Amino acid sequence: MAAETTDLDDLRARAERWLDDDPDPADRDELRAVLAGLPGSAPELADRFAGRLTFGTAGLRGPLRAGPNGMNLAVVTQAAAGLVGWLAAQGGQGPLVIGYDARRGSRAFAERTAQVATGAGRPALLLPRPLPTPVLAFAVRHLGAVAGVMVTASHNPPQDNGYKVYLGAQLGGELGAGAQIVPPADAGIEAAIRAVGPLARVPLGPPGQVLGDDLVAGYVERAAAVVDPAGPRDLKVAYTPLHGVGGAVLTAAFARAGFPTPGVVPEQAEPDPAFPTVSFPNPEEPGAVDKLVALAGSTGADIAIANDPDADRCAVAVPADGSWRMLRGDEVGALLADHLMRRGVTGLYATTIVSSTLLRAMAAARGLPYDETLTGFKWIVRAGGGREPLVFGYEEALGYCVAPEHVRDKDGITAALTVAELAAGLKAEGRTLTDRLDELAAEFGVHHTDQLSVRVEDLRVIADGMARIRAATPTALLGRPVTETSDLLPEADVVILRTDAARVVIRPSGTEPKLKAYLEVVEPVTDGDVPAARRRAHGAVTELRGEIAAALGL
Repeated sequence: MAAETTDLDDLRARAERWLDDDPDPADRDELRAVLAGLPGSAPELADRFAGRLTFGTAGLRGPLRAGPNGMNLAVVTQAAAGLVGWLAAQGGQGPLVIGYDARRGSRAFAERTAQVATGAGRPALLLPRPLPTPVLAFAVRHLGAVAGVMVTASHNPPQDNGYKVYLGAQLGGELGAGAQIVPPADAGIEAAIRAVGPLARVPLGPPGQVLGDDLVAGYVERAAAVVDPAGPRDLKVAYTPLHGVGGAVLTAAFARAGFPTPGVVPEQAEPDPAFPTVSFPNPEEPGAVDKLVALAGSTGADIAIANDPDADRCAVAVPADGSWRMLRGDEVGALLADHLMRRGVTGLYATTIVSSTLLRAMAAARGLPYDETLTGFKWIVRAGGGREPLVFGYEEALGYCVAPEHVRDKDGITAALTVAELAAGLKAEGRTLTDRLDELAAEFGVHHTDQLSVRVEDLRVIADGMARIRAATPTALLGRPVTETSDLLPEADVVILRTDAARVVIRPSGTEPKLKAYLEVVEPVTDGDVPAARRRAHGAVTELRGEIAAALGL
């Protein structure tokens, strides 16, 4: 009992010290209410003070709540002060450009970041309103900024927010100009954040310069330029921004490129931080695009497109047997790569270790350079080490970079335009995206991919699963011997298993409390019978999922 009392007294003391330094009256009131509920509220208070959000290569991301283990004005002030101090210590010159989405707190966090920058004597440029993440990535390059900050939690639940950092050419180098940070920058920024003293001593300057709409117009113009101006434009598209910030920019880009205005799901057209019509604002989640496919079906659309809330990802659905089917990220990635190759775009094609091996086969057959990276666009845009210019990169989680010279990150707007260009061209020939996928399968075999993805409450489940697969690594999958096993520790917490016809990549998610296994089976097409090969591949992947779930103890 005495030990519990001591622990509670220590927790209360830490919370009161935080209160003394918290600059947000609303957050202080929130924390006082938790303190007033002690001892009953001890578990909640302990969770808020279990640690502090750590700044990594994905920046910060967490629930909106008072205390060090949440996204709030105090944490953002500290992060901004650390970032600005690190930029100065590196000798970085130029403005900091700041973007934000429409989530709760995003604008306030962006404005506080600008005040911290100007308080340190660095110009701060704010995007004119809530805008997609690709617009911020574009702005870093376009404006020659030393760095960029995007306040967004992307497709996380409504109660979350986040803080991503991009570097300009001076500190990011040629490959990292306008890209998200990679080590050792993340560790350096984290150390600088930890060194920030009391927040009351962080100087706050004027609010910075709010940029005009000409920046957005510049992004739209460059985005529209990724497609052939002379190509077919007869295409009916159904679209949803999923209550996010992509709608206005995407429709403007489609108009600038000469495509008909997409039909937009009315209930999801405007930004809404509550995301009221979806249980989880991620196009990959079950039910998230139900209203989109309903609109597509009722309007006779040729294809359906969804962006995630910050519009850096793009999901595509196509008609299938009287219904609609969401294409997997690997399928869209292969379609886009094949389209660019057919257009004669030469250079490096890249994807990640968890994506399908189809892109590797396509590049090899067509004599094009290829590279494979760890997950995340921060790695994809640095693929090949600069030996060949990157012309296309994708990851299976619906992220595509079709114009690295425009946006050096995933971009759901330009990806949607390029998909529309491909679909319109095929429609003019009386064919569809599904037909093109069948052509690729006939040439390279069916590369069927799927995921085993388990969301957990207790992070120990993830650690136990990774330990189990390392301690008792399967020697056979689908009745065939495992021919290669790769453990990427300490560089990455990843285990890869391969047979002559299957591949499994197992890793914890970098942004969510999930354990993921990425599954792939390659099934050759015999006698031109693609549907039969797809059925065999589907059955094999289903069996493989069960084997891997058992191996992970799930």
